Amino acid sequence: MELMNTILVTLNTILWHNYVLLAVLGTGILFTIWSGFCQYRALTHGTLVLRGGYDDPGDPGAINHFQALSAALSATVGLGNIGGVALAISLGGPGAVFWMWVVGVFGMAIKMTEVTLSMLYRNTDDPDNPHGGPMWVVAKGLARKNPNLAGLGKFIGGLFCVTLLVSTATGGNMFQAWNVGEITQQYFGIPSVATGIVLALLVGMVIIGGIKRIGAVAGRLVPLMVSLYLLAGIYVLFVNAGVIPEMIGLIFKSAFAPQEATGAFIGGTAGYAFLFGMKRALFSNEAGQGSSPIAHSAAKTDEPVREGVVAGLEPFIDTLVVCTFTALVILSTGIWNRSAEATLVVPPAVIPVAADQWSLATTPAPARNSDTWLAGESVFMIVKAHENVQSGNTLHRISGTLIEENGGFAIEWGSLASPTRPEVFDPGVYVTYVGATLTAKAFDSVTPGLGKWLVTLAAWLFAVSTMISWSYYGEQGMVYLAGERSVLAYKLVFCALIVVSTWGFIKTDAQLDNLTGIGTGVMLFANVPIMWLFGSQAMRAYRDYMQRLKDGKLGPDHPKPSIEDLISGRDVR
Repeated sequence: MELMNTILVTLNTILWHNYVLLAVLGTGILFTIWSGFCQYRALTHGTLVLRGGYDDPGDPGAINHFQALSAALSATVGLGNIGGVALAISLGGPGAVFWMWVVGVFGMAIKMTEVTLSMLYRNTDDPDNPHGGPMWVVAKGLARKNPNLAGLGKFIGGLFCVTLLVSTATGGNMFQAWNVGEITQQYFGIPSVATGIVLALLVGMVIIGGIKRIGAVAGRLVPLMVSLYLLAGIYVLFVNAGVIPEMIGLIFKSAFAPQEATGAFIGGTAGYAFLFGMKRALFSNEAGQGSSPIAHSAAKTDEPVREGVVAGLEPFIDTLVVCTFTALVILSTGIWNRSAEATLVVPPAVIPVAADQWSLATTPAPARNSDTWLAGESVFMIVKAHENVQSGNTLHRISGTLIEENGGFAIEWGSLASPTRPEVFDPGVYVTYVGATLTAKAFDSVTPGLGKWLVTLAAWLFAVSTMISWSYYGEQGMVYLAGERSVLAYKLVFCALIVVSTWGFIKTDAQLDNLTGIGTGVMLFANVPIMWLFGSQAMRAYRDYMQRLKDGKLGPDHPKPSIEDLISGRDVR
């Protein structure tokens, strides 16, 4: 496992270099200016399209605009909004939230552009079952530019599909299942692997029905789960209203200056706030990954830009609304820099385990301030060692695990690589709350039991919705690579990975961040160059559509359907 973590860290260092983040951010700024701030059109015209007045049953596609957005949102509004935001704050500090907002704003332009391109190049040979995504953009686009480049286009399309499958397996599947297993075990004592089996069965029953069933389930599930989560968030923020202005100020301050260590937070530099904020926002809203265009390509429309404008709403809803709620809940409750759950009277001895490798002597577990210890529970202590570029100081965490010993509990410590012999900085023992569990504890701190029930329920709903949509993304990648015959085997493997991810090999927030970072990063490397190559076509189509809209040449062509018909998709049948 240590070797795998080392490999993942190395890959993440390459995939998430600051130059990569700046390139993605620059892409969003470019398309924002080029389109004349399309974010405004997404919030105005996109909302009108979403209401159904522009839907036409005679257009090619399988689902209406609302269902297409719901299917895409069910992939983006997921545990990235609950667990991903928690990861960003616990690793990068409050300043990470500011950079999440930045990605949300400029991500709207990226999303509009990539979806418009996929709509321009989607495969509608079967009008009721269209195929779209960056793989079709580059394959068909290069062939149109120069027939001699057709082979190259197919190869690049295949390369994108490989990165799509990597992201499907990690962020779109294993991240979701692991978080649900972790929070369910934490609160209810149900083994994580049992949760994985149930999740696999639930997801399998939905994805076997294809995009129409996914669209129908997402159309009902997404509004319900988002509303439920936001209502609970409003309650928590109302209780903590007095500290909200201070937290917002802290977000802006920490985005550009180091955040000092306090409690469980060991400190964070402005650079790492930028890194983790960008990374988690891109993981959450998927701007630039090229995944959402696959769902949007199933929409019934003969106007590519129309669906692109609808897609621009995704980062707004996902990042600027849902992620912000999570961030303010975590910050206002103080769970991110919480105090220790227990204190050791005598700090454990530092012992060498290998060259430049250190650990702590196994320690009898001290009395916990509240609640009781559980076998297998993860904890950490804070030590001083070599310079930590992430925290901007010399503080590090050493993780430990609760084990049963002599009728009680002891803490068996992991190791820390350091050229300097560590020394215990803080005698406090902190419980490791990773991802969604940290967010749940934030809700619990306001009303005991609220996080246990609400966030656990939200985690299940968010995870299932995300996994069913990502299963479709991966399926479309397999169709491109190996044809329709590969779909059944793919779905079986997808469901099996849900169970595998809950076996317990992921222990810490850093390991979880490394795993999901790989999936998101490889897709950015594949998709962003495709956007650069063909983005001018999306911009021409966008300006043409907006001119026709301004001239009154476009709908709406009929009254808005009822909400029930819109959600169910009956308005386009």
